[in-house]
Amino acid sequence: MAPVSFHNTCLLGLLPSFNYPADLIGSMRCSHCEKCCSDTEMELCNADIARLERNGHNREDFVNRGADSIPRLRNIGGYCFFYDHGMKRCREYSRRPLGCVIYPVNMSVDGEVMVDELCPESSSVNREEMESKGRRLRMLLDTIALEVKQGDIRRK
Repeated sequence: MAPVSFHNTCLLGLLPSFNYPADLIGSMRCSHCEKCCSDTEMELCNADIARLERNGHNREDFVNRGADSIPRLRNIGGYCFFYDHGMKRCREYSRRPLGCVIYPVNMSVDGEVMVDELCPESSSVNREEMESKGRRLRMLLDTIALEVKQGDIRRK
């Protein structure tokens, strides 16, 4: 089987139209508690970076790259670069990274798909949504790993 690329992921329904498929929207409710945007280490793929750049952002402002070369959302004052405290939501909600769309479905250190109990609305994620988002999360993480391995994460 060929490695998963974000191009292949796009063909599965994640078109850059910013209209995420229904299985990514799901039943999960948001209480705007700010927890998921606090001290985030959300990983970014090329498509996430390109989508935010197309909206006028400079990658140097919102990307933080660690020793592992994986690009992640930058934190400012302990919160995601895009978080608006006044509105209690993301300034780029319709263009937010795919990992943010998938959250609170997450991956345990053992590689198991799980719902992050940090989220006060985690109980609103049903089993079907968790499985669907879990599949998308695995594809996203495979994509990021492949992009980093190939040195293909956009750097300019």
